[in-house]
Amino acid sequence: MADNMTESPARVRNRRGEGARLRDEIVAAAVEVLDETGDEKAVTLRSVARRVGIAAPSIYRHFPDQPTIMLAVVQQAFAELEEHLRAALAAAGDDPRDRLYALGHAYLEFAVHYPQRYRTMFGGLWMPALDDTTLTEADVVSLGDVTLHLLTGLLEDCVEAGQATSDDLSADTIGLWLGLHGLAHQRAATVAFPWPPDIAERMITALAHLKPAS
Repeated sequence: MADNMTESPARVRNRRGEGARLRDEIVAAAVEVLDETGDEKAVTLRSVARRVGIAAPSIYRHFPDQPTIMLAVVQQAFAELEEHLRAALAAAGDDPRDRLYALGHAYLEFAVHYPQRYRTMFGGLWMPALDDTTLTEADVVSLGDVTLHLLTGLLEDCVEAGQATSDDLSADTIGLWLGLHGLAHQRAATVAFPWPPDIAERMITALAHLKPAS
């Protein structure tokens, strides 16, 4: 499949000290393969090397195996999600409730705009048994921490403003994220379902224990 893609022209060799550029090009190529195929299994050392225009062994200088390439792809996707969420918050004003809704909608928008990346971020299909790769538990355990931190901060702001009654920020943050993730997943899986137009607001209101707007 991806290994049969047309090869890119031979890449111009990096000058000394430009190894970081090659690493970035490898990750960008892996993202392109994922976006085009929708299949993380298509992201192989050979398919990525062909896309970049290098010999496959050249990848080993930066990534010891395929899962470490996928980790870099997922880390970049989470960074893109964070940028998208922070942009939404910057435009949302100061009201805590409005900011929480804005972040929720931005999260759902990201899943719509980048379905292959989103599925890979949370699907876990790319993760091998840790005994079979150079990845460690520490490499994957922190994925998504920024999103949860942003949600926790917004929920805490709502409580402090008297707009929410949560008495367990940690548990309610996880519940809110699970709700957003579930809605994002079901929207992608059941595209013909007649979703209520305000389903996101209803879900966020319930899971964040928001009081009725005054």
